[in-house]
Parts: sequence; structure tokens; C-alpha cells
Amino acid sequence: MSGVGIGQRPQNRRQKMVKSLWTGIWLVYLSAPVTDLLHGGHSTGVRILGWLGLVAFVGWYMILVFRTGRGETNALVLGSLAVLAAQSTVLSLTLGREWLVLFVYVSIASGGALPLRWARWTIPATAVVLTTIALAVPDGTAYLAGLLIPTLLGGFAMTGVRELVRTTIALREARATVAQLAANEERLRLARDLHDLLGHSLSLITLKSELAGRLLPDHPDRAAKEVTDIENVSRQALVDVREAVTGYRRPRLAGELAGAKAALAAAGVLADLPAEPDLAGVPEESESALAWALREAVTNVVRHSGARRCVVGLVHRQTLDGPVLELSVEDNGSGGSGDGPGNGLTGLAERLAKAGGSLEAGRATSGFRLVARAPTGDAADGSPGSAGPVGSGA
Repeated sequence: MSGVGIGQRPQNRRQKMVKSLWTGIWLVYLSAPVTDLLHGGHSTGVRILGWLGLVAFVGWYMILVFRTGRGETNALVLGSLAVLAAQSTVLSLTLGREWLVLFVYVSIASGGALPLRWARWTIPATAVVLTTIALAVPDGTAYLAGLLIPTLLGGFAMTGVRELVRTTIALREARATVAQLAANEERLRLARDLHDLLGHSLSLITLKSELAGRLLPDHPDRAAKEVTDIENVSRQALVDVREAVTGYRRPRLAGELAGAKAALAAAGVLADLPAEPDLAGVPEESESALAWALREAVTNVVRHSGARRCVVGLVHRQTLDGPVLELSVEDNGSGGSGDGPGNGLTGLAERLAKAGGSLEAGRATSGFRLVARAPTGDAADGSPGSAGPVGSGA
């Protein structure tokens, strides 16, 4: 921030200079007391005392304005304002009506240094003291009309400026918080994408590498084919990571079904997969979320389950919440570790929730079952709960 607001203490030399200049401009209204000291016909002793009083008033006023915001209590600020008011009273009663202008500075300091709940009482109180002193000073009523309104308006104007500065600071802090949350969300998205992408691709590369190693002595041609597949998977993984980093990665169910078939076959898992899915009317966000779900589920089957068979189903369903496309992946493996959902399933649940869908995952009768649902956005025929298969499978 280049400048410093009302009620804030300056943080560096530049802010101190700006605040000094801004505060010093308003001291020009002390010309009336200065003129009185120079041409008011006072004796030398009175002039010396008057100059000392004016310097003390200005010094105390500047200290109050500059030290505001350093953790002072309201009681300390009120005490400082009381000192200013006492100085103004003494100087006005002893030197004359020209010194009544000091009460305007007391009111402005109240508005700038105190919170609104206190300033709304101290500013009118300053106006009352000004009126009382003006009635006691010879010819003070002639100055009262010209000083009473500036005292009230100046003080309350400073409270408005103070509140405006406070609101501006709060908005800047809120903007910084929103930017931080957006950055955190982007990091979460990137971590989720990289986990899903690299987990699947690296698992497939590991399986094919092991298979190529077993085939190499007796079946070099088949081993060479597996090595070629490894190269293709590696290149595709690199493309996927680049797309994920730029935020444009949207996997498709058709491509993920083909990848699932290759991964399960390489792991020696008997796969029952649906045919080419009919995705007419399915939003891209829903299809992308289900594609991520399929990738994560197949990766878990290959890496953790020890299953020998995996069944994938894809059906349209009409639910109470509207039509959905349901993906189910069930294996006959170990059923998971039982330690709760890992990072993959947690990120997957977040993806589906953003798309308006849901995720269910847990032990099945003979293994592990994952069910992901995402809204389709098109009206489905039949009563709620009816199902129409998209392809073969469970």
C-alpha cells in the first residue's frame, strides 16, 4: 500500500512523509492563533506563553495522530483528547476568541483516533465545550457559528473516512484470502489429476514391464510388443500430465474403457466390460467424472486387490434426484485394506460432488465394489428406479 489510512500507523519512511504532509496541510487553519500572537497586542510574556502553548498543542496533536494504531487502549486515547481539550480551553480563555479554532482539531482527532461507538459521543461533547467556552470568551459568539459546524462535520467526516479505510483493508484481506483459496483449490486439482493419471499409467507400465521380462527368453516377439506398448503408454502419460497441468484434461469414457481393458489384461484379470457407451445427453462434466472413477477403480483393482475377475457396468437410472448415469466396478479380490478411503477415493468423491454426483465404495460379497453416479441432464423414461443398460456387464 503506497499510503497510510486514518487510524493506521505508518510502516515506513515514505508513509511517514505522506502522513506528515497530509496532517500538516490542515494546520493552516491555525493561522488565526498565529496572527493573534503576532498582531494581537499581547505583551512579550504572554506571547512567549502563547507560543509555548500552541507548540505543545500541535505536538500533542501530532503524537496522537501518529501513534494511533499501535495498540493503545481507548482510555489512553480519551486521556490524550482530554489533554488537547484542556489546552484548547486554557488558551481560549486566556488569549481570546481566535483560539477557539483549536476545538476543531480536538473533534477531528476524536473522529480519527477513536472507534465510532466512542466518537459519536466525544464529537458532540467537544461541540458542547466549544459552545460553553465561546459564551465565556469576549465576543466569542461571533466565532461560534463559523466553528460549530466545522467541529461537528469535521469530526464525523473523519469517522466516515476511518470506516472507509477499515472496510477497504477488510476487502483487501478478503481478496487475498479468496486468491489463497483459489490457489489451494488449483493445487488440489493438480494433485488429484496427477494422482489419477500417473497412478494408472505407472501401474500399467510396471505390469507390462514385468510381462515383457517373463516373455523375453521364450517369446521375444511378444516381449517386443509389450515394450512398444510401454512406450505408447509413457508417451500418452506425458501428454495427459501436460493437459492436466494446463487444466484442459477431460478424459472420455470410451477411451478409459479401452485403457481399462488393456490394464486388466496385462494384469491377468478376466474383464467383463460394457460395449461402446451411449452418452447422448450426458454432460461433459459428468462423463469426465465417471471416466476418472473408472480409471481410479481399475487402477486399484490392478495394484491392490489381487483379483482374478473384474466386472464393469454402465447403466442409465432414473432416481428421485433425476436421471443419472451409474458406473459400477466390482472385483473378487481382497476387498481393500479396511483402513478407510485413500487419497484416490477421496479425490474421486470430490470430483463427483462437483459434478453433482455421488460415490459409494466398500466391501462386496466376494471382493470390492465401487459405484459412481453422475447426473445426465436428460429426462429418462420409466418410473424412478428403472434401469436401462448402456452396454453389457454387471
